[in-house]
Amino acid sequence: MIDPGHNPGNFRHPDEINKQVDIGTNRKECDTTGTSTRDGYAEAAFTLDVSHRLRDALRRLGATVELTHDADRPFGPCIDERARIGNLAGGGKGADAVVSVHADGSAVGNRGHHVILPGLVKEGAADTAPIVAPSRRLGERIEAEFARATGSAPANYLGGGTGLDVRKDLGGLNLSTVPKVFVECGNMQDPKDAALLSDAAWRQKAAQGIANGVGTYLLG
Repeated sequence: MIDPGHNPGNFRHPDEINKQVDIGTNRKECDTTGTSTRDGYAEAAFTLDVSHRLRDALRRLGATVELTHDADRPFGPCIDERARIGNLAGGGKGADAVVSVHADGSAVGNRGHHVILPGLVKEGAADTAPIVAPSRRLGERIEAEFARATGSAPANYLGGGTGLDVRKDLGGLNLSTVPKVFVECGNMQDPKDAALLSDAAWRQKAAQGIANGVGTYLLG
């Protein structure tokens, strides 16, 4: 399951995406518009492009691939629905792996990629205990293959140089019952990272790197 971060139409629906939904530990906005480069290249456009490339790369590896959305709805889906789509994929069995594609919006000078892993959460509707370990394996393999394919360094502003970050505040991870990670491909607010993220050839490398990581995870 590929989860393209945000939706290009979110900005037209502020009331809907600002609606609070339950993520187990607390309540958060249904979704956000995401960030953009200073030249106006939106994260939602980036994530959809990379997701299409990733889908094609995974299919070439023999995987069955679905997307949580394909900009085929006015906004969303909300973060709780994104989790639910992955949980119910494959006729209710749940996806073997879910990758949520993103780009960060950090400060200038903050560069590089990182993979967000679910922390241990057991509160309300959230229980990540069964997925923490397999999600870490998935994330580690994606990080390694992403770095190899793109030449990108792990983020220099979090994760201690590992390219990995554990979080307990993301509904898409908290509510997942299947292995899931977020891939932050770079920082759209840094000019050097933004130039890479805006380049179609680099995005193809990014998608292939993520696909290779998913492949090594699924095939062992």
